[in-house]
Amino acid sequence: MSGTLPLYSTHAVRTLDERATHALGGDAYVLMQRAGQVAWQHLLQHWSDAQRIVVVCGPGSNGGDGYVLARQAQRAGRYVEVVHLPAHVPGNPVAQRACTDYVAGGGRVTLFEGALPKADVVVDALFGIGLSRVPEHDVHALIDTINAQSGPVFSLDVPSGVDAERGAAPGAAVVATRTLQFIARHAGLHTGDALEYTGTLDLDDLGVSVGTFDGVAVQSSLLQHDALARWLLPRRRNTHKGESGHVLCMGGDDGSGGAIALCVEAALRAGAGLASVATRQMHVASLLARRPEAMVRAVESSDDLEPLLARADVIAIGPGLGQGEWARALFQRALRSGRPMVMDADALNLLAASPHTVQQAILTPHPGEAARLLDCATRDVQGDRFRAAQAMAERYASVVVLKGAGTVIAAPGGTLRVIGAGNPGMAVGGMGDVLTGVIAALRAQGLSAFDAASAGALLHGLAGDAAAWDGERGLLPSDLFAHLRRLANP
Repeated sequence: MSGTLPLYSTHAVRTLDERATHALGGDAYVLMQRAGQVAWQHLLQHWSDAQRIVVVCGPGSNGGDGYVLARQAQRAGRYVEVVHLPAHVPGNPVAQRACTDYVAGGGRVTLFEGALPKADVVVDALFGIGLSRVPEHDVHALIDTINAQSGPVFSLDVPSGVDAERGAAPGAAVVATRTLQFIARHAGLHTGDALEYTGTLDLDDLGVSVGTFDGVAVQSSLLQHDALARWLLPRRRNTHKGESGHVLCMGGDDGSGGAIALCVEAALRAGAGLASVATRQMHVASLLARRPEAMVRAVESSDDLEPLLARADVIAIGPGLGQGEWARALFQRALRSGRPMVMDADALNLLAASPHTVQQAILTPHPGEAARLLDCATRDVQGDRFRAAQAMAERYASVVVLKGAGTVIAAPGGTLRVIGAGNPGMAVGGMGDVLTGVIAALRAQGLSAFDAASAGALLHGLAGDAAAWDGERGLLPSDLFAHLRRLANP
């Protein structure tokens, strides 16, 4: 499907590797040679002037790929040196064969003793998908040395030290300039800590046939720009505002009017036909002055909500809501309304304080809020963002948007989605308020909860990327508005 790329678990990738080996006659060395040769061509493509190449090899198949690359580079007349730890002699027959062939051709192999030879490119072929624990002391030292040298680093399949399944880096990890994945995309490399280490991600399928993938489960889907067109279809010529839905934005306790202002403007920029605001009296005048298209009402008790709820198709609740008596009253009344909801910020904190299922809801937590919803530590959420998102979806019977680098979308019993957009400049207060309004607008326009969450998070990330052309530092949530309108019309 256009704009959607399949992501696979480590188990699935191992299955694909076994199938590919079987299709090549059962000789795993044939596939290893393909990987090493492809990696060498990739290195040539991006660092064609490199004359001195150091390949850091581990004891397994990833190290074997490195030995094949080293042999190819040596044949091409480059100065090549393989470096490994004393304990990292090839540990399986296939990797040993690759090492033997390299050495037989005059290849240089040295032990790591605290420093690496001077190199134009360092190739990381330490562990690939074979490491999911904290690296031991000697490995830690080697990884630190790789990261300390000044040249580019090219990781084969996975930056060593990164958990390809979960996206976490439990200890030291190689910071790659580029990473070349083999056969299939690893789910964990597209979210969380992994994005700090992968550099530019590429994929080569090693010529594996399409049939090799038959019956192998996709762990999640990576959404990119072209995916928007499937959800944001052109409007009918004879349409009217009611067809695009009415979003009610609830929040803005005393002193927090800016949050709900961002939310309602985002809803309008993302295409809601109508947008209302339920907020404190003190914010009414400023909201009307800022965005006269919004219908702003002072709400001092839950009784004041009744006429607003009667007209709303979707409720966006949480931005600037607070957790006081006023907030709790509005929150409980919104829950009883039975309307589809998008919940953010303090609405999530109120839910975490009294956990229960919320049908038709979309929850949009950052990792700290997710930890409260799951009653765990933030590090547990970030240690496995896929598991955390799915656990919240099941516990609350809701769609979940776990925000952060590589935002994860989950639904009860559903396939996970990962957002392939966004940048560090978006880590600023108020950005989540904009996301809440965008998702609510798309939900009001008729998308299912899962699709509204997915399309909204993607649209939001792409708008952030467009706004960041002028620089990430100093990016403001309101900078997204012009780009939201343009991108919402693919």
